[in-house]
Amino acid sequence: MERLRDSLAEVEKSLLDQLQRRERLIKESRDVISSSSRAIIRVHEGRLGDAADELRRARSLLSELKKAGEGPVGKYLVSPETEYVEASVVYSLVRGRGFPSREELGSSPEAYVLGLLDSVGELKRLVLDSIMKGDMKKATRFFGLMEETYSLCSPLAVYDHVLNGARRKIDVARMLVEDTRGLLTEETRRERLSLSMERLSRKLDRRRGR
Repeated sequence: MERLRDSLAEVEKSLLDQLQRRERLIKESRDVISSSSRAIIRVHEGRLGDAADELRRARSLLSELKKAGEGPVGKYLVSPETEYVEASVVYSLVRGRGFPSREELGSSPEAYVLGLLDSVGELKRLVLDSIMKGDMKKATRFFGLMEETYSLCSPLAVYDHVLNGARRKIDVARMLVEDTRGLLTEETRRERLSLSMERLSRKLDRRRGR
């Protein structure tokens, strides 16, 4: 009976440790998510220096949390890490640096894939912002990055049981790409029509001037 008590005492000690670390991860991961969200906002505002500061803060916080995230409680790091990956990808692409590798970000495989997929929504926003500013070249570039992200990540849908939520995010990414393709196609047609009308107007003006 004494051995049973000792064993259960050890189990309780282990469970208490996991519970305390879980509570810390849940509480402090909110700061990582907040910094990552602010980084994305700063990118859209064109304040890339501030975005970089937020990303550095998020990464530093994550680094500390990972020390407490060993074992079963590590799953609570996936969400904040995913947010960090998403913000880092958007920042890097806007800076024209291409996609950051998983090694560069120091992220888990799961968070890397999920963060990449979440970045598709932000890329759509960048496409729309570029269209509104009349910069079709930049809009087309961001759309190409959307397509590339979806194309490369979509085969991973078969791992949905270990990449929790991947299939749903891949489906969302596909819809975003299709919707943005339609918007971009319509805008391109409108732009071509506008250019054609301008050329016709100039041609008529020249004829009238003769």
